[in-house]
Amino acid sequence: MSKKIQIWAVPLIAVLAGMLLGAVIMLAFGYDPYWAYYDLFSTAFGSAKNIGEIFRAMGPLILIALGFSVASRAGFFNVGLPGQALAGWTASVWFALSFPDLPKAVLFICTVLIGLVAGGIAGAIPGILRAFLGTSEVIVTIMMNYIILYTSNYLLQNVFAKDLLRSSSATNKVSEAASYQTEWLSNLTHHSRMNLGIFLALAAVFLIWFLMKKTSTGFEITAVGLNPNASEYAGMNAKRIIVISMIISGALAGLGGTVEGLGTFENAYVQSSSLSIGWDGMAVALLATNSAIGIPFAALLYAILSVGKSGMIGVPSEIIDVVSALIIFFVGADYIIRRFVKPRQKKAAEGGKN
Repeated sequence: MSKKIQIWAVPLIAVLAGMLLGAVIMLAFGYDPYWAYYDLFSTAFGSAKNIGEIFRAMGPLILIALGFSVASRAGFFNVGLPGQALAGWTASVWFALSFPDLPKAVLFICTVLIGLVAGGIAGAIPGILRAFLGTSEVIVTIMMNYIILYTSNYLLQNVFAKDLLRSSSATNKVSEAASYQTEWLSNLTHHSRMNLGIFLALAAVFLIWFLMKKTSTGFEITAVGLNPNASEYAGMNAKRIIVISMIISGALAGLGGTVEGLGTFENAYVQSSSLSIGWDGMAVALLATNSAIGIPFAALLYAILSVGKSGMIGVPSEIIDVVSALIIFFVGADYIIRRFVKPRQKKAAEGGKN
């Protein structure tokens, strides 16, 4: 099997293996996997509204997964995605509520930029600490998640103007001009929450693919990720690339949070824990093996599972969470799949020679 085929085959086999093992678990607990999966997919694709919800869920997942993939290409494991997404969410909602009467186009551009900047700053901090002080980005980004979570909650409860709040733990809904939801998308999908975020996400896929494949910056990011010492010897500024990659990663996550805040919920509220879309976006990137082109397809699968699991009659929705985890397990253990495939090919080749 060629390397190009393996790039696509391993995630597909991982998905099938995860769903198969999920079926075994359902059988073990007395559930019928055939009808469970039938209910899941028939719910996901059973109405225009649910299809719209799939696209709604894909937007932030794609953006956050792209952020993780850029950091991974540079050799970093950015687990600060939930905090970076929340930074973008909180900042963009604050701006939208503070200037509700601006034209929709102006609000859209401003909130996108604010989400990018807020997430980029949150990503820059661990990047600078790693580049100049050698600190572990894993530890710093985990701590940053908590710092941003509690800072965001504090700002919402104690700093936001009272006229922006609906209650002590939630803001008012943003104006129609600030919302990423649009009337034509709502009518097209029978009043789903599908919004402009999916178009932002698809544009970001192309931009990140172009950055990584067609520009010197993308080449330098990949080179530093493979060997920072050799990159320095070749004349690249590894510290600068480290910071740039983390800023891009955080900015994309921040934009994902903006899309979730202004596209799905249309407000901000006190979070009890780190944003789940941050962790889900990370899982999407892992499933796509950090490929910008593969990320939309991985996000589509996750969105289908997320929307469809509500229709599984009599089966706990947590079963699908287990299936998702199993899929990521098989992706992470892809060497098992590769070792399973290669020996069979070798035997076939030896048989042909005989």
